[in-house]
Amino acid sequence: MTTMTETSARFREFKMPDVGEGLTEAEILKWYVQPGDTVTDGQVVCEVETAKAAVELPIPFDGVVHELRFPEGTTVDVGEVIIAVDVAPGSGDAPAQAEPVPEAVAEPEAEEAPKGRQPVLVGYGVAESSTKRRARKGVAVPGPAAAAVQAELNGRAAAEPAPAPVPEGRPLAKPPVRKLAKDLGIDLATVTPTGEGGVITREDVHAAAAPAQPAAPAQPAPVAEPAPAAEEAAVSSVQGARETRIPVKGVRKAIAQAMVGSAFTAPHVTEFVTVDVTRTMKLVAELKEDKDMAGVRVNPLLIIAKALLVAIRRNPEVNASWDEAAQEIVQKHYVNLGIAAATPRGLIVPNIKDAHEKTLPQLAEALGELVSTAREGRTSPAAMAGGTVTITNVGVFGVDTGTPILNPGESAILAVGAIKLQPWVHKGKVKPRQVTTLALSFDHRLVDGELGSKVLADVAAILEQPKRLITWA
Repeated sequence: MTTMTETSARFREFKMPDVGEGLTEAEILKWYVQPGDTVTDGQVVCEVETAKAAVELPIPFDGVVHELRFPEGTTVDVGEVIIAVDVAPGSGDAPAQAEPVPEAVAEPEAEEAPKGRQPVLVGYGVAESSTKRRARKGVAVPGPAAAAVQAELNGRAAAEPAPAPVPEGRPLAKPPVRKLAKDLGIDLATVTPTGEGGVITREDVHAAAAPAQPAAPAQPAPVAEPAPAAEEAAVSSVQGARETRIPVKGVRKAIAQAMVGSAFTAPHVTEFVTVDVTRTMKLVAELKEDKDMAGVRVNPLLIIAKALLVAIRRNPEVNASWDEAAQEIVQKHYVNLGIAAATPRGLIVPNIKDAHEKTLPQLAEALGELVSTAREGRTSPAAMAGGTVTITNVGVFGVDTGTPILNPGESAILAVGAIKLQPWVHKGKVKPRQVTTLALSFDHRLVDGELGSKVLADVAAILEQPKRLITWA
């Protein structure tokens, strides 16, 4: 998809790109620029959150920011223009078509997308062609509007136009102004427009709201910043209220869709085993002192991950997926090991590519990088794609175990409970031992009970006797 169009020789627009995996929308988390700021090719102008991750978007040309089309917190469809840039500031009056068209003005007819540069997260493709955009239909913008745009870019206020009569039909206003009016509870039909062509401006809305708020008149806000009421709209709650409504979007929306789809598509079976992991904990302590493991984090999850990889090697049929369309079971000859990670934006499951090929130090390094990247909110969509099996460590929350739901497209997920000191029969005597409970959920369409039981038993056997990492590998 081409994300930029040439509205004239001077103004260019940048559209919301598909940052990966066929996503259809993204929420603008933060603008790093404001109208009037100078930007350069490759400069990050905003951060957006997709259904999978937060991503920074670079702009592919130089210029001066002319307009931010959406405020922070707005969910925008892929392909929508999010920013307009003046690529030739100071070159004279702006062309009439460069003036942003209000929402009520007729939109241009559908046109063939120009063969422009394809956006990627790092860099861009070939330069776009000279394909030109059709002239906009609707209300023609008179010459004074162009002068007003140039005056604004030059830092000078244009002469205040006389109030225009209220047009018949739907009031004319840009999307950010309509949102502001909605947040302030103002009916645009009652607002007297002062903008060119009868367009309602932010100042008009604030003026209409002033009588209702005499003690604290609102001040005009930058386009990129939501009005104070808009911030409150993100979580609709009132002090003392008995309920709070939180919009479902971003990662939370993706989690909900994935879990519902998985739970009602794959027939889940969950098996449990309680195991003495005292020897594993001793091995973890020894590895922490090993010079070959210097600089990497060693913890029980590392040994559990290695144990699961060995169990999959011994039972390769478990590493598969169900192709409903082709009515086939797809066996994977590689293991992309997913690690469920709790982040401020919600649960995500990045995976370690080709984890089956990694040595213990390499696996430890990959785990550490995966966890730190997830906590910092820098996990890319690609890092969460293509997983085959997953581990979820619910023990970090102090719980014994759970019945995990499969990550969509995967065949199994292993839940690890808290490791606790418990009385245990060891060599014929009751002794305090470090014990945990494992739970393995699997897709019963392609994993029979025997196969699932063998995988879980192998993991438990390795954690009970870690030397099997050597003998079985």
